[in-house]
Amino acid sequence: MLPSCLFSRYIRGMLHSIASSRTGCYIGNLPLNVLAYADDIVLLSPSWRGLQYLIDSMFVCGLELDMACNDRKTVCMVLNPQNRHRVIKSAFPLFKLGSCNIPFVQSFRHLGHIISASLCDNEDIEREIKNTFVRTNMLIRRFKKCSFYVKTVLFRSFCLGLYDTALWSNYTTTCIGKLTSCYNKCIKSFLGYSRTFSLTQVLLESGLPSFDTVLHNSACIFRRSWQNCPNTLVKYFNDLHIYY
Repeated sequence: MLPSCLFSRYIRGMLHSIASSRTGCYIGNLPLNVLAYADDIVLLSPSWRGLQYLIDSMFVCGLELDMACNDRKTVCMVLNPQNRHRVIKSAFPLFKLGSCNIPFVQSFRHLGHIISASLCDNEDIEREIKNTFVRTNMLIRRFKKCSFYVKTVLFRSFCLGLYDTALWSNYTTTCIGKLTSCYNKCIKSFLGYSRTFSLTQVLLESGLPSFDTVLHNSACIFRRSWQNCPNTLVKYFNDLHIYY
């Protein structure tokens, strides 16, 4: 945590320079053209020229700090407006980061969460399905001979903290059904039940929550944190009663 704080302070001048440029997106009267967490930086602009200006500003500030952006991890994504009549072009020239081109992508991973150009969460849910199976198989290999009580504690610790589930809002029933099935299979497999055993009985004997309960608890924790956040932008959304 300390390295992240120190790095944020190190690049504070860069972030201030970008944020005060008055170029980029606005939400109400609040400028929103840069988001940063440690060395993960996102630039936002409603126009091609505006975003290239922000990229150039970041590049120049980086040179002053003797810091270079990783062009292999830098990508660009176009998010189309909900009103399709406002779409001016469907293709744009590549952006430049110094002398390097920035490729366009349909999805990218930011802080562990997969964001897609369509704003659909299916791809991130697929990521969570894969991670849940990986964690469960690791538990089975290492703790197969542990007692039933120890296994339930381990499952709570390693498999209930589904990352960023509270952010999901646009997904298909089929995709979320796959994750529900994955969760149920992992409980039975790790605790030693057969696949045909009653899931209700498994949950009663183990004291573990159903998948719907996990999603509900995650959403409640996120909403409580969101409503208590002191950030000005988050408070603005709270006043509009927009939670996620």
